[in-house]
Amino acid sequence: MIGSHLGDLTQDMSGQGGLTERLFEFFGLRKRVIILGDGGLASNLARVLVTNGRNRFEVVGLLSKDRACVGIPSVNPTVIGTIDQLFELTENYRVQTIAVCFEDRRGTMPLEALLDIKSLGIEVVDGHRMYEAECGRLSIDELKPSFLIFSQGFRRKPVVMVLKRLVDVFGALLGLFLLAPLLVVIAILIKLDSPGSVFYRQTRVGLHGYPYVLRKFRSMRQNAEADGVKWAAVSDDRVTKVGYWLRRLRLDELPQFINVLKGEMSLVGPRPERPHFVEELQTLIPFYDLRHTVRPGITGWAQTCFQYAASLEDSHMKLQYDLYYVKNLSLWLDIRILLRTFHVVLLGTGAR
Repeated sequence: MIGSHLGDLTQDMSGQGGLTERLFEFFGLRKRVIILGDGGLASNLARVLVTNGRNRFEVVGLLSKDRACVGIPSVNPTVIGTIDQLFELTENYRVQTIAVCFEDRRGTMPLEALLDIKSLGIEVVDGHRMYEAECGRLSIDELKPSFLIFSQGFRRKPVVMVLKRLVDVFGALLGLFLLAPLLVVIAILIKLDSPGSVFYRQTRVGLHGYPYVLRKFRSMRQNAEADGVKWAAVSDDRVTKVGYWLRRLRLDELPQFINVLKGEMSLVGPRPERPHFVEELQTLIPFYDLRHTVRPGITGWAQTCFQYAASLEDSHMKLQYDLYYVKNLSLWLDIRILLRTFHVVLLGTGAR
């Protein structure tokens, strides 16, 4: 089988799969991609490659196990064939990348065809990894625990964690010292704007699920949650005039430098959530507790990539970004997030 497949494709590809890939990358041309599967992961990946692929990918179509799905107009991208046509369609469309997106691979994977294709230098990638690389988040709904268990992420090198803590302490001290005059001005404005305390203390869930008291500048009126805990909302009527600008510029978060010095938080990490919401989200969103395996942060990957979480759907999306950070934690990623945070603060995006 391998010999016949190799004979079919060698004439067209001339064994130059690796060279072709490099030329596509060098000249900025788009790679043609076939996606194996027609489930949630396949659809999500196709949508990401079409909308967020920076014009680097051309999704040729999906391949399904079910012949009845082929050519259905309502499906986008179109299911162009079945799995047993993989080699033929790869040749006909001159595909450079095969993305494997089966939810259950037992008895489904066309192993011989994939091996033949791989031997020709055509890229064969796991759909979850491609999704993660292209959009900076993990697709948690179709994610199997085995992917997380055997992935190369979630490393906690002692030297990295020590350096991260040193950066946290130095950054918090420097921030408090340089911003001291601004902190005083903010405190005065809060007192002039509305009755109540300058600071707002709230219990949040931290490292390993342990609670701690988070400090913020008060941005809502006193006793704003007398009627119960609520999600933040656009144009929240509980927010004061000064509080609106504090939130928009993210200045209400500055007192959390104290939490960083105490070791309860980091400069960068998943944003801490309230126990009331954590109990709810743990039962509704898969892998939610993984975000508690690192210290929560003043800023995070989700905060720079997504809007403020104001619903279960928002929290579901933000967890995908949080898990990307937890899986790929590094000092370089922290630096990227800090730089992006400055950009977000300047634009005032995502604030509520």
